Amino acid sequence: MTIHAATSPEAHPALVLNADFRPLSYYPLSLWSWQDAIKAVFLDRVNIVSEYDFAVHSPSFEMQLPSVVSLKSYVQPSRNPAFTRFNVFLRDRFECVYCGCGDDLTFDHLVPRSRGGQTTWTNVITACAPCNLRKSDKMCKDIAMWPRHQPYEPTIYDLHNAGRQFPPNFLHESWMDYLYWDTELEP
Repeated sequence: MTIHAATSPEAHPALVLNADFRPLSYYPLSLWSWQDAIKAVFLDRVNIVSEYDFAVHSPSFEMQLPSVVSLKSYVQPSRNPAFTRFNVFLRDRFECVYCGCGDDLTFDHLVPRSRGGQTTWTNVITACAPCNLRKSDKMCKDIAMWPRHQPYEPTIYDLHNAGRQFPPNFLHESWMDYLYWDTELEP
């Protein structure tokens, strides 16, 4: 396919909505490349909800690039998010739970691993490198260094709500009816 306009198709991702017209995820925002969106259209897996004013074409075919697509079949969202570094940072709003700093973030085990602490949602928090080094392998009570909130196992809805506080740098106008950055997701 050749490009019909001066800009690149890579600058035209498609927002992917579930069959209920909610984004599959907010953070990271569920986006597909233009190639994946077109492939899904041809495989009849999605409905085109909105299009860019931008087309790609081959010698015998031209197509406007989709800006919003919805899945034809509902995908049940996972209720238990994966335990990952990113998801821990997202749960803790990308801030050190001790001092509130947002730079040089690391994991910290409230009960240190050297003292039998496990790597679980309820024992791991986000800490900046200086706070993590200061705490080291000590217990919070031993050095009077207390987290501002206790760690917890988030639901997928908790992470979606947290992700809404960090909208992407680029939000196409056709996406705005489907993105609710300031409202709560209901379980």
